[in-house]
Amino acid sequence: MRSDKIKKGPERAPHRSLLKALSYTDEEIKRPLIGIANSLNEVIPGHSHLGGISSSVKSGIRMAGGTPMEFNTIGVCDGIAMGHEGMKYSLPSREIIADSVEIMATAYPFDGMVFVCDCDKIIPGMLMAMLRVNIPSILISGGPMLAGWHNHKKIDLITVFEGVGARSAKAISAKEMAEIENEACPGCGSCAGMFTANSMNCISEALGLSLPGNGTVPAVMAKRFRLAKESGMAVMALVKDGIKPRDIAGKKAFENAVTVEMALGSSTNTVLHLPAIANEAGIRLDLDIFNKISARTPNLCRISPAGIQHMEDLDRAGGISAVMAELSKKELLHPRIRTVSGKTIGEIASEGLNKDRNVIRPLEDPYSKDGGLVILRGNLAPDGAVVKKSAVSQDMMSHEGPCRVFESEESAMRAIMSGKIKKGDIVIIRYEGPKGGPGMREMLGPTAAIAGAGLDKDVALITDGRFSGGTRGAAIGHVSPEAAEGGVIAVVRNGDRIRIDIPRKRIELMVSDKEIKERLSVWKEPECKVKAGYLYRYSRQVTSASTGAIFK
Repeated sequence: MRSDKIKKGPERAPHRSLLKALSYTDEEIKRPLIGIANSLNEVIPGHSHLGGISSSVKSGIRMAGGTPMEFNTIGVCDGIAMGHEGMKYSLPSREIIADSVEIMATAYPFDGMVFVCDCDKIIPGMLMAMLRVNIPSILISGGPMLAGWHNHKKIDLITVFEGVGARSAKAISAKEMAEIENEACPGCGSCAGMFTANSMNCISEALGLSLPGNGTVPAVMAKRFRLAKESGMAVMALVKDGIKPRDIAGKKAFENAVTVEMALGSSTNTVLHLPAIANEAGIRLDLDIFNKISARTPNLCRISPAGIQHMEDLDRAGGISAVMAELSKKELLHPRIRTVSGKTIGEIASEGLNKDRNVIRPLEDPYSKDGGLVILRGNLAPDGAVVKKSAVSQDMMSHEGPCRVFESEESAMRAIMSGKIKKGDIVIIRYEGPKGGPGMREMLGPTAAIAGAGLDKDVALITDGRFSGGTRGAAIGHVSPEAAEGGVIAVVRNGDRIRIDIPRKRIELMVSDKEIKERLSVWKEPECKVKAGYLYRYSRQVTSASTGAIFK
C-alpha cells in the first residue's frame, strides 16, 4: 500500500507513534489510509453542512475496512465576494486549493482520497488536485440549495442580484426587496440554479469521477448523506482494484463532460475550468472542441438563470443519469467509459429515466438543436470568447451597437445604476482578465443590474473578465487575448461599433485592420494593479482564459 511509506517496518516506529498520538489503534493503522480533503468552513452556505457529509463519508470508509484521515482546504463564496476586491481572489483560490491538496497527499501518502466540497472554484480546484495526485479517488459534493419562494414563484440568489437593478429602476419597493432578500436562500447548499458550482458537480458525474446523483440531490436530503456513505465505500473498491482518476478521465470522458454541459446549458465558467482540469491529466482541451460538440448536442434543460426550473426540479426529473439517457438515444456519449461507481457511462445512462419532460426535454424535442454554450471568434477575440446562448434572448442573438467602454467593473456599475446605459448599447469592461484584474473576477452585479432594469433584451456586455453562472442576457466573457496582454479589446474606443452574431459564432469590432494596428502600436501595457502578495504573483504566472487560466 502507498501508506506503507509511513507505517511499515521498524524504521517507521516514530511515524506510528505520531499516528497513535492521534488515537489511531494498530488495527486502524494497518488498514488502507484514506485522506478526506474537506472544504468545510463557516463562511460559505454551501459548506456549512460539510461536517455532516464528511462524517457520512467516514462511516462508509470504515464500513468497507478503511481508516479515514481528514484535512481542510480554503474556500471563497463568490456571492459574498462579489462586487468588491474579494472577488479578485476567487479564481486564484482554485490554484491554492489544488496545491494544498497536492501537498497533503504527498506529505501523507494516502492509499485513496475522497474530495468533499461544494461551490464555485472549490470543486474545480479539487478535481484538478484529484487528477494531479492520481491516486484512487472520488468526489462527493454537499449538493444544491433548495430554491426560495416569493409571490408564489421560486426564487434564488440571482433574484436578489437582479432585484438590486429593479429597485434602482424603482420597479419594486423597498419592502419587496427585503422580502426577496429574506427568502431567496433558504438554507445550506450551493445556490439553487445551474450556476458554476452545480454545473461542475453535474459535470463530475459525466466525467465519471462521482456517483450518480452527486450533481443534483439537494443538500438537505437524507439521500445526500446516504450518497456520502456510498462514496466512502466506493473509494475502498477503487483502492482495492487500483483504479485511479486518470484511468477514468481520459479524452473521451472529457468529451462526455462537454456533451452533458451543452445539454444542460451550464455556466460559462465551465469553459474555464474543464481545460484546466484536463491539463492536470496531460490532456489539451482546445476551445474549438466546445463548438464542435455543441453543434451536434441539443440543449435539453433550461435551469435558472436560463429558465424557471431549479436543481431540485432536475433531481426529481431523474438527474444527470436521465440527461445522459436522452443523449444516448443518438449515441452522443462514449458509453464504455468506466466510472467510480464500477459501472460504465452507458450502464448508468441505460438505468436513467426521464420523469419530467418539462424539465428534461426529450431528444426529439429540445430547446435548441445545438448546445447551450457558444465560443465566439473574430477580430475582437481571435483566441475566443464565451457566451451562455441558452440564457440569451432571441432578440440579442444578432446585435450591432455602439460601445460604452469602461476600465473596471466599478465604473461600469456606476453608469448602469445611474441610468446612463441606453437601449442598443454594448458595454465593454476591460482589464478584468486573469492577468489584468488580476484574478478575473466574476461580474454578476453589472449583468444582474442590466437585467433588473429590463435592458437584458437590448444591451450586450463584453469583457475579458468572466460572469457568474447565474448571469443571463447577451453577456460575452473570457475575451482572449485580454486587454492586459495587448488584445484588441484594449484599444476599443467609445462610439466604436461591434457586431455580435451568436448563430454564426462571430464577434467583430467594426474598425479596419489598419486602424486596429495603428491603435495597438501606441498601446502600452499598464502596471499591475497590485504590487505585492499572492495576487501579484498570480498575475505574473497566470495564462489566458482561452487555456483555462492555468499557470505557466
